[in-house]
Amino acid sequence: MAVSHTEITPARQRRSMVGAFVGTAIEWYDFYIFGTAAALVFGRVFYPEVAPGAALLASFATFWVGFLMRPVGGLVFGHFGDKLGRKKVLVITLVLMGVATTLIGLLPTYAQIGILAPVLLVVLRGLQGFAVGGEWGGAVLLSTENARAEKKGLAGAWVQQGSPAGSILATVMFLLVGLLPDEQFITWGWRIPFLLSAVLVIVGLVIRVKVEESPDFVVAKQTQQTVSAPVLVAIRTAPVLIGLGVLASVMGISNAYFSNTFLLAWTTGSLGIDRQLMLNILLGMAVLQFIWQPIAAKIAERFGIARVMLAGLLLSVVLIVPYFLAIQAADPVWITVTLYVTILGSTAYYALLATFLASAFPASIRYSGVSLAYQLCATIFGGSTPLLAQWILNSSGGSVWAVAAFYAAVVVLTIVGVWGLQRRITRQAAPQEAAV
Repeated sequence: MAVSHTEITPARQRRSMVGAFVGTAIEWYDFYIFGTAAALVFGRVFYPEVAPGAALLASFATFWVGFLMRPVGGLVFGHFGDKLGRKKVLVITLVLMGVATTLIGLLPTYAQIGILAPVLLVVLRGLQGFAVGGEWGGAVLLSTENARAEKKGLAGAWVQQGSPAGSILATVMFLLVGLLPDEQFITWGWRIPFLLSAVLVIVGLVIRVKVEESPDFVVAKQTQQTVSAPVLVAIRTAPVLIGLGVLASVMGISNAYFSNTFLLAWTTGSLGIDRQLMLNILLGMAVLQFIWQPIAAKIAERFGIARVMLAGLLLSVVLIVPYFLAIQAADPVWITVTLYVTILGSTAYYALLATFLASAFPASIRYSGVSLAYQLCATIFGGSTPLLAQWILNSSGGSVWAVAAFYAAVVVLTIVGVWGLQRRITRQAAPQEAAV
């Protein structure tokens, strides 16, 4: 049973979308500045006694720690989100992320406290991952469950807007501090984006506390449809849905870190492209994503969510060869053109991923099911993407096409997941429609 359309007013729908978007944007900002700093700074600041290539691998391994903790956050916060409500959990995740990010900005370097510096960096990165593990699923549900049926795609897309918005803000901050002389940038400039998080979290909390609790959760609570151990119920009753949800999320999670972390390090390192120029290219990509995602959601209202997602992924497949030819040529213009056209396909899919996953699970285990699928994918595929891509590049002697094969595998896995999950959703809906 769900709240009727007449009870979901436009104002309520708007508040939930804004609250979910703002909080998620802040959390992704925190996550993205770590990825940018991992590509540009952390190897020199926290791992200065190893060779540059190995330092970059160590930096990317630290980056992955956040993803290893995301399923743990998804399990813990998914449990309490399905038992106590979406809104309460989302306030906690936002505070945790802000505290961890601010402390990274205050962290002493290896030169100051030795091995304790990278150890503390790993701990704080783990806390970031724990927080974001509970944030995404809750924000998806708070937005989509507070939306009318015909607007759920758009509501989910606005949660996904948090990713490019966070990327835009993170990239702008690093562009600004990147104007400093290199010595000042490495010494203290990189810390400023992390310290800004404390201010952003306060803004996010003010907005988020005004959002109403999810009506689906309220009804489930009133009718005693909540379960005592939702995570265990989700694992026991919906393992296939969770597994397909993991595969369906691969491109959505991996692509951002392929571009914003690995590609940034690759192009500004061995390919010799200017750091500020590459940051500007990535900034333009995030702006394009922010503009295009709501348009893709409107298109999906006409043609269907799964069809638009699969069309976007197929476009990404078609563009793999020209995209990597541009990278091989180290031509900033062609990298920009092919990257931007590719992003139209991948973000048409990504815009609808949140609503697509939420539609697969019943309300009583939805927070747990969505969080498990998305965050397990983040651990297995997302956080490992820069590390694996860098390892492939190193071990293949710098072969562009070895990396291209890895990228193609990511897209194909995602297509399999989206297609398979859509078939399961359709099969589940058929008996319900017959009973009406």
